[in-house]
Amino acid sequence: MLAGQARSPRALLRSLIKVASMCPSSSGKDLGSDIRMRLNRALSRALKSRDSIAVSALRSALGAIGNAEAPDSGAASSAASGSPHFAGTAAGLGAGEIQRRRLSGAEVDEIVRVEITERQAAAREYEQTGHADRAARLQSEAQVLMAAVRAENEEDA
Repeated sequence: MLAGQARSPRALLRSLIKVASMCPSSSGKDLGSDIRMRLNRALSRALKSRDSIAVSALRSALGAIGNAEAPDSGAASSAASGSPHFAGTAAGLGAGEIQRRRLSGAEVDEIVRVEITERQAAAREYEQTGHADRAARLQSEAQVLMAAVRAENEEDA
């Protein structure tokens, strides 16, 4: 592509993603982003292969990570400077936005491990109550998440 030629937004986005994936993070490991990226890649593969069990497990784990990153509800009220026109609002562009929490790699790893443990416990309960099909699904979901954690731990070694 010649300098001065316009690029489509999609082509620009692809090149930015490619460049970002090639750049190492400034601190080596970026606060749990490695496992999050691994989960996102696994989710992409599961969606392409239409693996509903893996999609369910991976979306749930990513959602749990996102929920853990949510700011405290008390932080929202303290960050708002207030508006003379409306009570409880923030004045100014972006004044009402609050930074999400940054999780360490260990915290993200622990969240995924809790997801695995919860699935295994629920599977045992389903087996005890005679719902083998539901138990098998939960065990499969736990195995998908264990594979993601295992791959993360193997890279660290």
